[in-house]
Amino acid sequence: MKRLIQMFTLVLAFGLSASVLAMGLGEAKQKLESVKQQGLVGETPAGYLDVVRAEGQAREVVEAINSARRDEYKRIAEKHNIPVTQVETVAGKKAIEKTPTGQYVQMGGKWVKK
Repeated sequence: MKRLIQMFTLVLAFGLSASVLAMGLGEAKQKLESVKQQGLVGETPAGYLDVVRAEGQAREVVEAINSARRDEYKRIAEKHNIPVTQVETVAGKKAIEKTPTGQYVQMGGKWVKK
């Protein structure tokens, strides 16, 4: 029983540590422009960010921003009674159009510097 309590405590402590280490949306927003300019992340036609080069906190930024985007796309889809995929496609097209020269976008499954 003592061993079980120790294991539970260890698992709980690890779970809490991992959630504390997860990047918040505010921090991700602050870092987004920088990681895009460094060529670490780019926009995709699906309306989400993806990692171009897995360096620094690129993955954490992508996960935090994409989570917020997913929630927003779902909210918009429900409001207008349309499929989420339709919202994602429109958002992806707009994001790619707005991407400044020198940053990465995904075209035909490949990363292209705009």
